[in-house]
Amino acid sequence: MIPLNDENPTELRPWMTLLLIAANFLLWFYVQGAGADFPRLEASVMDYGARPCEITGACRTEQLGWGALLTSMFMHGGWGHILGNMLFLWVFGNNIEDSMGHVRFLVFYVVCGLAASAAHIFFSPASTLPMVGASGAISGIMGAYILLYPSARVRTYFPPIFFFRIRAFFFLLLWFVLQLFSALSAPGMPEEGGVAVWAHIGGFVAGLALIKAFDRPRLVAAKRQGVQLPPDEVARLQW
Repeated sequence: MIPLNDENPTELRPWMTLLLIAANFLLWFYVQGAGADFPRLEASVMDYGARPCEITGACRTEQLGWGALLTSMFMHGGWGHILGNMLFLWVFGNNIEDSMGHVRFLVFYVVCGLAASAAHIFFSPASTLPMVGASGAISGIMGAYILLYPSARVRTYFPPIFFFRIRAFFFLLLWFVLQLFSALSAPGMPEEGGVAVWAHIGGFVAGLALIKAFDRPRLVAAKRQGVQLPPDEVARLQW
């Protein structure tokens, strides 16, 4: 299922969501060559991806080490990878930014991304494969969304021809169950390559656990009740 948009209007302009999307695409084009040159793409993944074995000390490399936990969030493995991630970030991220303000949202995003990496490393401590992608941090956003706006409708495309509206609770719950099923079917990420599903699970759980520490109740209540806050209060809460 592919989310197209949600029927959940925002109070704030999602500047940070847009900035994150722009940063991902900027690095995709200027660092990774938009995937057109495979050696360049491969080098960027190797240089800026996070290797679990390097973090745990199970192997030694000359790469970024702990710094790769941050840079890996902005690297991707192909057009499908980045387009899918940025679509999910836009559909769900603008409302979570709306619930907490711009700076809080950025901190929340990074913390969820780090938690996602930690979950993957925990289950694959000796893996030499670099992990890349924004999906761990975006999973945290999705975990936050299912708690804050479970009744919001998500316009969804089910290939090849079906379009329908579904409550966010069911869309996100199904997504999480599929991740959990994949993780339990094939623990860790196989050495020949694959999707780091434990990172998705870790990010989602982090979003569930952390959202109440980051959200601003006034912004959330206004959105749920369809109430427009005074401009001066919005200006005070948006950061």
